[in-house]
Amino acid sequence: MTLLHLEALPPRTTKGTIVRLLTQVGEIDKQRIGTIEMRGREASVEVPDSWASRLVRALDGTSLDNRNIRAWHEFVAGGSEDEDHFCRLIRLLEMEGEAEAAQLLQAQQRLSSADAEKAGTTLVNLSLQDQQAGLGGRVLVTLAKGGGATLPWTRLGIGSPVLLSEQEADDSWRGVVSRRASRSIEVALSQPLPESEASGKYRLDLSSDEVARQRQRTALERARATSGDRLAQLRRVLLGDVKPSFAEKSEAEVPASLNESQQQAVALASCAEDIAMIHGPPGTGKTTTVVEVIRQAVSRDEKVMACAPSNMAVDNLFEKLLAAGSSVVRLGHPARVMPELRAHTLDLMVDDHDDMRLARKLTREAYQLFDRAARYTRAKPVPGERQAMREEAKQLLADARRLERQVVQQILDGADVLCATLTGMASELIAQRSFDLLVIDEACQTTEPACWIPMSRCERVVLAGDHCQLPPTVISREAVKQGFAVSMFERLVEQHGKQAAHLLSVQYRMNAAIMDFSSQQFYDGSLVADKSVQDHLLSELPDIAETELTTRPVEFIDTAGAGYDEELEPDGESRRNQGEARLICRKVNELIEAGLSESAIAVIAPYAAQVRLLKEMLKAERLEVDTVDGFQGREKEAVLISLVRSNGEGQIGFLADVRRMNVALTRARRKLLVVGDSATISSHLFYQELLDYFEGIGAYRTVWEEPEPI
Repeated sequence: MTLLHLEALPPRTTKGTIVRLLTQVGEIDKQRIGTIEMRGREASVEVPDSWASRLVRALDGTSLDNRNIRAWHEFVAGGSEDEDHFCRLIRLLEMEGEAEAAQLLQAQQRLSSADAEKAGTTLVNLSLQDQQAGLGGRVLVTLAKGGGATLPWTRLGIGSPVLLSEQEADDSWRGVVSRRASRSIEVALSQPLPESEASGKYRLDLSSDEVARQRQRTALERARATSGDRLAQLRRVLLGDVKPSFAEKSEAEVPASLNESQQQAVALASCAEDIAMIHGPPGTGKTTTVVEVIRQAVSRDEKVMACAPSNMAVDNLFEKLLAAGSSVVRLGHPARVMPELRAHTLDLMVDDHDDMRLARKLTREAYQLFDRAARYTRAKPVPGERQAMREEAKQLLADARRLERQVVQQILDGADVLCATLTGMASELIAQRSFDLLVIDEACQTTEPACWIPMSRCERVVLAGDHCQLPPTVISREAVKQGFAVSMFERLVEQHGKQAAHLLSVQYRMNAAIMDFSSQQFYDGSLVADKSVQDHLLSELPDIAETELTTRPVEFIDTAGAGYDEELEPDGESRRNQGEARLICRKVNELIEAGLSESAIAVIAPYAAQVRLLKEMLKAERLEVDTVDGFQGREKEAVLISLVRSNGEGQIGFLADVRRMNVALTRARRKLLVVGDSATISSHLFYQELLDYFEGIGAYRTVWEEPEPI
């Protein structure tokens, strides 16, 4: 027997209701149903192994008392290669979950409040500044430091799951960061904060997302156990058992605004009968190409699900789909969506629908009846009157829920494209919808389990990304050793190669001198700079003075022998380099003096301690300073990079992840300036070749050439 799990059940669901659901919707004989265990709004049912998959297909997303339920089953132990693959992913997913939980616990228990804040996972000594009603029934809480102090560098960004707690009390509330400014942070909660009875000081901690992890596990178990459906067929292709197949060349017209490489990628994706991949190096217009793939599918009357690992990546795709005129709806917590796009989120579209006025009216009337039924009266009520009020109130609430569900389904039915994060796909919302095409943008930024969540709902899949840039973030070192940081995109490129993948080769961001090293190292020299950017310089921008700094696209300043030694941050675990920081600050000031806006400049460092140091020294609100991870997918006119590492042992730490450095080196449009110690970094072949490249194009010089000592 296999254990079938049913979740998001209506309140007061009984075992009898479960039996009727299984027999009437799942069409299983009552005699085949084993033990049923109820746990609140969840149930576990023993069913025959041969029935497990078909029951999940029949029940997942089906409606029970005006609520869409979730259904999944645990897999049956076996020995096939497919099972081995999914068992391994489940084991690594659990290993990563344990490592994440241990890291958060360590930060809360071992580190002092100050050290936890330095680590970037916590903010302490926050005061409540404002509390107001937010979108979709949420409560928006604004927190800030005393005296309007600037918030320290933090990993808590928009969309981060967080735990808000009073520092001198046990109360805590789960929420999501909805906005972050230099001096305040806003958190969306499901309920208002009570008046503080303690110090009035709050603490904000990064929290794990267990709902997302459970959805990933469920998806893996479903993919492993399914048979006789489209997911089972896709599984064979995605695991390399069957080669991907392609139809004859598509006759659809592709806009002339796309270059030849982009047009070929669109054609490949349009002809794919199961899987296709678009490999988009920096600045090559990957998302623009993906939007055209979606537009072509919609023109064929197809329904599309468009996903990405992060809310930022989803919003980027969502914004371009809206600009292209697509009928698109954004799923997910409104607080995680960019403010200018929130009007197109499902929550707000539902709230604005005419039928919701009646639903809200019915809800108000229901609670008024509940209140009247519970209220004490001097006169003795008519027998059964209070019970009748309660029953009428329940019926009014049921009618309101039905109206809301109808509005949701009406909006979803009217959309050609639904956008969501990979882990934001919920069966109780999507119901039993299926899609002709699934598109996963930035597919290299997520571990494989998340990609399997939407797979069960689609006929074809297009993955877009660049496995030569940042890999998925994985905390567990053991899980990394066992391959958990290898994305599905990277694995499929290795398996199917050029047959199913197309490289976009024309980039529209970087001066050719900035582009060439990455092109040689990561893309077999195949990248070409478009004529519009090939030779562009800072000095060509309006009101920018012609100086040595603005007329040269690439510079490397070598600090070897200058005594710019790295150091551990006091009371911290991250590294910094004060000499490099002073030099970076000088160059930033020179760029500003030449006329370049602060907002056109970015400073990147691999270590959080160096980021914090640079922020303190620069004190420029419009100038962005961040780690490499914070800049993937971004660009600036000028980018300055502090490599930090400078020691006698040639230890380079994080710099050994050359894909991370590929991201840093490809963020600049017109000016790239790198500061580092050649004696330290040249111990690694990649950096020796980078130094050789700098020398070869005349970009190398030493700190000793600076007009004044630093």
